[in-house]
Amino acid sequence: MPLFEIETTAHIIISWANDEQAAAAVVEEAYPGERVLRLTRRPRDTWVISKSALGLTDSRDNPCNTARECLSKAAGDKVHAIRLYMHETGDDLDRARKVIESNMVMGW
Repeated sequence: MPLFEIETTAHIIISWANDEQAAAAVVEEAYPGERVLRLTRRPRDTWVISKSALGLTDSRDNPCNTARECLSKAAGDKVHAIRLYMHETGDDLDRARKVIESNMVMGW
């Protein structure tokens, strides 16, 4: 079964489906109010998110571990987790937001 990348007005969804119509049906079922902006059949059956493209790799402690700790302490409250992350790491608001939001998407 092919893997599809489906971009809507608010989400990017990665899903297996038999064809483009079935992939569009996934969006209709999960997010009925959203419009499909782009639907692409992926050339392979895997999906990779580059941590370096998100700015999440460096020589310091693993930012994902710190972000997950902050999200746990904040009970999932994004704004509080961002503040905790900034306090823990000394990172600026933009980097802290990227790291926390990326880890929220990954299902901390």
